[in-house]
Order: sequence, then structure tokens, then C-alpha cells
Amino acid sequence: MNGHENFSAEGEARRDVPSRPSNPGETARQDTLLRYLGAVATAASAHAGTEAQATTAPPGSTASPAPPSASRTRSVSAAESGLPLVRDVMDVPAASLREDLPYRDIARSLAREHAGALPVVDAEDHVVGVVSESDLLAKVAFEASGHRPGPIGRLRERRIHGKALGDLAADLMTSPAITVLPGATVAEAAWLAALSRLKRMPVTDREGRLVGVVGRDALLQSLIRDDAGIRTEVEAAIAGYCPPGDRENVEVAVHDGIVELTGRMPSATLARLVAEVEEISDVVEVKNLLTAA
Repeated sequence: MNGHENFSAEGEARRDVPSRPSNPGETARQDTLLRYLGAVATAASAHAGTEAQATTAPPGSTASPAPPSASRTRSVSAAESGLPLVRDVMDVPAASLREDLPYRDIARSLAREHAGALPVVDAEDHVVGVVSESDLLAKVAFEASGHRPGPIGRLRERRIHGKALGDLAADLMTSPAITVLPGATVAEAAWLAALSRLKRMPVTDREGRLVGVVGRDALLQSLIRDDAGIRTEVEAAIAGYCPPGDRENVEVAVHDGIVELTGRMPSATLARLVAEVEEISDVVEVKNLLTAA
């Protein structure tokens, strides 16, 4: 075996070895992630081919548009239909940074709030950007290395270097900020967060003023119903297909989104019931252990 073949074989062997030992919660974590991604995909599909208002920059900004959030029309419709909204899961009040805050105080604020990033606001509480730990680390790294990009250095490197020279939040922040309206649905906010690769998003009113912050974990918990909620809907479906006397013959168990149906029911409705249960939101799998009566 030559050197190239040996290197390739070693690479394949490394890929076959798990990167870390499995743990009992890994399967459940993966199922939860898949359910979350499914909800985000549903929200993305709802937006396909439609125009929505962007809320990524304060009024008057000329920055290029960023991923859309919900328009007022969609927000009102969502509220009337009972869909969970961002205002229902956001954290209030939201911590923020003033534009003139020095970077050492920024670091203290991030540590105090246990946050990886915080919104930067002006004197009227308009969100003008976001400062993250990455922004602070980039500043420290450039200062420690003494590296200076040349006249033909990459644009991104020169931009990072320019930010690193600053000492205030206004210099270090990433702008414009990706924000979301309180009247947007949780699914739309989750889609926006996934598209922008954000763990936390500032929530602003239509004038761009900070009113709260919403985290990815809160969106996840709101999007994914617990097993009890799924079971309630499955039992409602059974009630619609089975006469009162037959409902007691069907048992439902739900664990991590997996529905298990056991018992007996008329063969004419068995297949239709299973098909309906499979279409219920957040159902990962249906284990059909029913027998025809």
C-alpha cells in the first residue's frame, strides 16, 4: 500500500469510528432536533413565494434587506388563529448595551447576563446592532498578534481589523441587527433564527425599539408539543372514528413523539385512523399494533 492509499484508508477508518461515545439521551435529542427542524421547514414553506416585511435594521437604514419576518397582516391572522407568538415566549425586560459602552464593560455585561451576544441600542432604545463574544475575541486576537492587513488584503479581513481598532460598542457591533416583531409567529421566528444562525434575537416594535429578546430554546419548546398534547389530539381522532363502545378497546401511548396504538377496532376505520395520526403535527412515528375487530 502506497502513502496515498494508506492515508485514504486511515481517513475512512476514522469516519467509521464514532466521534464520541453514545449516551442514553442522544436518540431523544436527535428526535427533538428533527421535530424542531420539521417545524422550521413548515414555516419556511409557508413563506415560499410571498413577500414579508424585513425588520433587520432601524428606520432609515439603507442596509441591504435581510431575512424577512412577519408582516402586520400575518401577525394579526396568527393571533386570531391561536398560533403561538413571539410575545408569548420572549424574555422581558431585555438586557442591552449603549453605543458608548467600552469593550471591557461589554465583556462584563455578557458574563453577567450569561449571554453570547447582546443588542446595542441608541438613546431612544432603537436597536442599532449586536455585540457578541466573537467581536470581542476578534479585537483581542488582532491586538495580540499585531497583524495588519496589507493594501490588497481580503475585504473581510480588513473589515474585521477596522472593527478591532474600536473600543466602544458602536465600533465593535455587527450592524444591522437581525430582529423580529413580537407579533410574528414562533415558527416564523424559528425560521429566521435558523436562517441567520442565531441563538438569540432582539424583539423590536415597528419603530425598531427594543421590547424583548427571544432565545432558540424558548422557540424550540414552544414549537414542539409535549407528549401529553400529542396524546390528546390522537385520542380526539380516535373519538371521531370509533363509536363510544369501541373507544375503550384502543389504547394510546406517546413517548418522545412516537405514538403506539394497541387494541382492537373495526377494520374499515383502522387504516384511516393510522393515516390521520401520522399527519398530526409533531408525531415522529406511529407504531400500529391494532388488530381488526
